[in-house]
Amino acid sequence: MPPTTAQDDTPIRQEIIDTCRAMNATGLNQGTSGNISVRAGEGLLITPSALPYDRMEPADIVWMDFDGRAEGHRAPSSEWRFHLDILRARPEVGAVVHAHPTACTTLAIMGRPIPAIHYMIAAAGGPDIRCAPYATFGTEALSHYALAALEGRSACLLAHHGMIATGATLARAFWLATEVEVLARQYLGCLPFGDPPLLPQEEIERVLARMAGYGHGD
Repeated sequence: MPPTTAQDDTPIRQEIIDTCRAMNATGLNQGTSGNISVRAGEGLLITPSALPYDRMEPADIVWMDFDGRAEGHRAPSSEWRFHLDILRARPEVGAVVHAHPTACTTLAIMGRPIPAIHYMIAAAGGPDIRCAPYATFGTEALSHYALAALEGRSACLLAHHGMIATGATLARAFWLATEVEVLARQYLGCLPFGDPPLLPQEEIERVLARMAGYGHGD
């Protein structure tokens, strides 16, 4: 059973819904293709499958334990597996945002990681944002590939699919998802001129050291 009462976790459930609506309002996502999870006790709260965000209510958010058992009157997102696996494997992660933003997805279709074109690449934890190999949505294979692409990182692309961003809080994960999409747009803008010059590894390391705590003030 969920570790808190419905009344206790209603604010978290509402924050998930509000963030889903913000994803679509800002163009980070379209329709119901995105999904969000937040760590909750010995499990997670996750968006339900195929329910339009404008119809979503707090009771529609699904609680799952880390063995994959769901509690609620709706089915969890079809992508629940990688949400669960990320939160189980990465105790520092409190929330996962998955979306299909246009620039990130364009690069993911081409199998291109985002290199160190701008110092803000360090917001994702290193000198690049990797692109995980393709696997069918919702599968164990996709979860395996996503976890590997996220090693030492807090965001990745998914080939022919979209992107994942993580954070200690949902606000942080949403902020990072937005930043990654900006980097993807910048990279796409450079490519018609050829391969862009990249920042060296030592500069990214300096930025990482200065960036501790940078970002959303949460």
